[in-house]
Amino acid sequence: MAKNKRKNRYKKHLVHLFILPAALIYGVFQLYPLISAALNSFYSFNGFERVDFIGFQNFITLFTEKPYKDFFLNAFSHNWIYFFVTVITQLIISLILALIIHSKIKGKEFFKSMFFLPKLLSVIVIGFLFSLILNPTRGALNTLLEAIGLEAFTRPWLGDMSTALLSVIFVDSWASIGFSMLIFLAGLQAIDKEIFEAARIDGANSFTVLFKITLPMIGPALMIMTVLTFIGSFETFEYVFAMQGSSGGPYYSTDVLTTFFYRLAFGTVDGGQAIGLGSAVAVVLFIIIGMATSLILFVFKRKDFER
Repeated sequence: MAKNKRKNRYKKHLVHLFILPAALIYGVFQLYPLISAALNSFYSFNGFERVDFIGFQNFITLFTEKPYKDFFLNAFSHNWIYFFVTVITQLIISLILALIIHSKIKGKEFFKSMFFLPKLLSVIVIGFLFSLILNPTRGALNTLLEAIGLEAFTRPWLGDMSTALLSVIFVDSWASIGFSMLIFLAGLQAIDKEIFEAARIDGANSFTVLFKITLPMIGPALMIMTVLTFIGSFETFEYVFAMQGSSGGPYYSTDVLTTFFYRLAFGTVDGGQAIGLGSAVAVVLFIIIGMATSLILFVFKRKDFER
């Protein structure tokens, strides 16, 4: 009897071994770099080696000394622009698409596949293709505008400081809109149809149903996508790097915190402190994302509680 109990206990704990591969991957590629960056932010570097413990000096340099302070504030503002514009170009449009597909239209599966298809493409491929499309001299967009008599709207989209960041955001949103749409569609499909039928019997119009029933009922999906959009906007790197390079050109108009970190940590040694300063940027970015994510979750949960 005791032997059987030990055997059952052994089998019960054996299940935990299946977590080990994922835990190892997470520890090596996520946890270790995070801890390493946090430690590096408190040291000065001689090339790629730690030299002296300098406490918070890297953070003080980042926030008070030029040009680091100017670069940081410029990149930080671009991340916020990235987030607010992405909410409009990605979340709102994807929600509208989800509402349309959720209604009784033909070819639902086809439209879901077509909208999600860009998410399967490589970021480098998408960045290269849109760099060709937005080319000022032979790009498809300017050619189309000229063909329909809108020459006044043609411009070097990625070379103009006023449109470069918005162009990159548009490309990112275009590629990600299908994923957001599927999340909202899953939330819509989880709502009991009897709720809508009862609302229509009570005389509720489409506007009332949307804002009083549909949106509150898909609150969890809205919360998830708001958090993911914020994290994605502050962690964005691939599309900026693929289309504008690590300098975030033209003249740092598309520079974000991740490209600023990349230049500091890998682009130049800068007197032996670049890795420490880059790690300080990474730590600040981690704190910003953590605090903002907690705030968003708190706001949504409080609304759910009040409802």
